Amino acid sequence: MPKLKTHSGTKKRLTVTKTGKVVRRHATGNHFLEKKRASRRRQFAGVETINSKKQVKNVRRKLGV
Repeated sequence: MPKLKTHSGTKKRLTVTKTGKVVRRHATGNHFLEKKRASRRRQFAGVETINSKKQVKNVRRKLGV
């Protein structure tokens, strides 16, 4: 059986932690920052865990994990 290729867009945007959780960055945190509140900008700084089991399954398949 041939090797599966990793999905390039997925590997740039998502990571899998050691415990197997899928982590992504927040959306809308890169542009139009002057019109956003400082507290809102700070919220975009961190990462967020994907909790949907179906999405996690699809992402792990695309990453070849």
